[in-house]
Amino acid sequence: MTIPPPTIGAILAGGLARRMGGGDKAMLGVGGRTVLTRLIGRLSPQVRRTVLNANGDPGRFAGLGLAVVADSLPAHPGPLAGILAALEWAAAEASEYEWVVTVPCDTPFLPTDLAERLHAARLRDGAVLACAASAGQTHPVIALWPVKLAAPLRRAVQEDGLRKVGRFTGLYPCAIAEWGTNPVDPFFNVNTAEDLTEAERLAKAYPDM
Repeated sequence: MTIPPPTIGAILAGGLARRMGGGDKAMLGVGGRTVLTRLIGRLSPQVRRTVLNANGDPGRFAGLGLAVVADSLPAHPGPLAGILAALEWAAAEASEYEWVVTVPCDTPFLPTDLAERLHAARLRDGAVLACAASAGQTHPVIALWPVKLAAPLRRAVQEDGLRKVGRFTGLYPCAIAEWGTNPVDPFFNVNTAEDLTEAERLAKAYPDM
């Protein structure tokens, strides 16, 4: 594969984690490390800069060496707000970068070739966006976004009331990059206490994941 263009990685941790009883899902432990630490270790080598979308006191993430970017829209309107925050941050603070890869904060087994393969899928299909998929399911939050979509995304969320990521990606040609699930689905996400138990089992069974 060709070397992908310079890209920013954005970890989306702005949700309310209701199914986990609130708090920061990213700070849960899996395999002796927090999910966030695992994510940073897997995503950062793929991109030029990594930022964290999170609301509340940014001091709780001190020491990670990441810019913390809060939602710019009120009332936590969902992951599209985090994606918007990342795109607008890139436009304002890192204008030399034209691409952002977004990932949710609860995916401890994120693939280490994510950015490369999303760019390859976009080029293959001549698409505007690219999304990851596994086990026949598309994961629109795990996606490659052109920074130039910041303005239309803001209009879609703020003026049109759009909340579903898949609804927005469906407005544009979107390539799909598919990953296998053996031995672990790389997009397994920790949403519940049962998921956390399973993630811990998988981390012990496959320590190289």
